[in-house]
Amino acid sequence: MTVKALVRRAHTDDAVLVGRLLYDFNVEFDTPTPSAAEFAERFADLLVRDDVLVLLAGADEADATGFAFLTLRPTPYYAGPLAQLEELYVRPALRDAGIGTALLTAAVQQVRERGAQEMHIGVDEVDTDTRRFYERHGFTNIEPGQDYRMLLYLQEF
Repeated sequence: MTVKALVRRAHTDDAVLVGRLLYDFNVEFDTPTPSAAEFAERFADLLVRDDVLVLLAGADEADATGFAFLTLRPTPYYAGPLAQLEELYVRPALRDAGIGTALLTAAVQQVRERGAQEMHIGVDEVDTDTRRFYERHGFTNIEPGQDYRMLLYLQEF
């Protein structure tokens, strides 16, 4: 089943929602995590920055199905910034419905509009489904995959 996902940029009034989604993501994968409230406080500060981009899938809080969190940093290799996809999360029951694709597509478009020439994504080597997802969307693993826990995927624009 494919869902038409509305993707919008998060604003400071979305900090609680984004904090809860990141908390849910970490709990799902049994990752040590700050509380959702702590994340919300931090996102309240992050969401006003020009070098941070958070995209939400869903029309409102009740309809939030996932998010993408990106940072941009200067690099001497390009005139524009280097983008890093820090997190991409879709609620488990809604995966494989096109929401992740909608978030990733919007993220690439947004960072390209900001002048980014490249996007990096760290992916756990053992996470083959996620690796296939990014490869399907044009990202390439540039790590050899031996004795690495986290692989670096990138796409040049």
